[in-house]
Amino acid sequence: MLDLKYVVAHADEVRTNSRNRNAPADVIEDIDRIVALEGERRTLQSAVEEIRRRQNEVAQATGKEKDRERRAELIDEGKRLKAEVGDREDQLRVMDDEIRQRLRRIPNLTHPDAPVGRTEDDSAEIRKVGTPRTFDFPVKDHVELGKARDLIDFETGGKVSGTGFYFLKNDAVLLDLALQQFAIRTLVGKGFTPVVTPDLARNSILEGIGFTPRGVETQVYSVEDTDLSLVGTAEITLGGMLADELLDEAALPIKLVGLSHCFRTEAGAAGRASRGLYRVHQFTKVEMFAFTTPEGSGAIHAEMLAIEEELFTALGIPYRVLDICTGDLGGPAYRKYDVEAWMPGRGESGEYGEVTSTSDCTDYQSRRLNIRYRPAGQKGTRFVHTLNGTALALSRALIVVLENYQRADGRIDVPEVLRPYVGKDVIG
Repeated sequence: MLDLKYVVAHADEVRTNSRNRNAPADVIEDIDRIVALEGERRTLQSAVEEIRRRQNEVAQATGKEKDRERRAELIDEGKRLKAEVGDREDQLRVMDDEIRQRLRRIPNLTHPDAPVGRTEDDSAEIRKVGTPRTFDFPVKDHVELGKARDLIDFETGGKVSGTGFYFLKNDAVLLDLALQQFAIRTLVGKGFTPVVTPDLARNSILEGIGFTPRGVETQVYSVEDTDLSLVGTAEITLGGMLADELLDEAALPIKLVGLSHCFRTEAGAAGRASRGLYRVHQFTKVEMFAFTTPEGSGAIHAEMLAIEEELFTALGIPYRVLDICTGDLGGPAYRKYDVEAWMPGRGESGEYGEVTSTSDCTDYQSRRLNIRYRPAGQKGTRFVHTLNGTALALSRALIVVLENYQRADGRIDVPEVLRPYVGKDVIG
């Protein structure tokens, strides 16, 4: 959530930014409504303060007044003023709530270097790393490989849970666990604290992170008759850990690596690029999250991207890095980088597909979750900056390993860095 004072003072800038980020027309209209409401609220607040000043005068005069008739008049005036200030404070609460609700819909500001554009095609490619493998046999995608070698069972997943669910079996389970160990141990070695998070979170936490837990726009599963929802990412639970906390600057940065299941109601568009494990309703993810000072967020964002690249370089997977354009940024993100890995089973001759992303959310989430810190040697408090990054989304990591390391006979070589965890060099 943006700072109200900033929105009022820079309404034109916020309006342009919202347009660049593809915000709906009614959200952009909210900006004008917020500015108008805040003007009305300040006027009403001044009136309340004036009434309170008069209340104090009347209270003091009543205590000193000896004349019964005059004293009765003062008492009546005091009652009238009390009722009047109560009514106006009720109006203030309604106004404050409306301003806050409208303010929560406005997207974050955008890094000045982020590409301005409407769709994902407008994102800027920063670099490509690695050369896609040339196969001397017909390439299979992960769905074909998984079925042929009894590694992934979509049919039984559909029977038990519905479309978009699956069973991992046999060596695929070992590979999945190996990827988890590899990612978590890498992050722990870089100073991240490992956390296994709950799969459920209060809706207030989801809203604080920037998710919509209810309504037609939601992409999360809600638990009926509760204020809980299944999490779409450990970003929700990791960020919620410090809600309403006041930290000392010396404690920052706090860097966490979380392991969680992730649940998404929207499986995405149909088609070869989205089939199989690429868009599913449930998957496991290793997620990075950090709380830091505003001055430190840029460096941590660069660190998270470097870690994502390091993981896929170690796995021997070709990839490219994208600087995501304004129109494709999520509401909380100030800047976002995606890593897209080479998937040989896509299209006629393979193509890149998103496997990780990392976002600097500045104080957008912490303002909503009320996470502050005390700057050393200064008075007052400031909101922390929050950042998140996917270390490995296991479903998509499985895709790239299976497809890039496939053999002509349908078996799969295990990347060298995973062999100590899998316990074998070849699976399937």
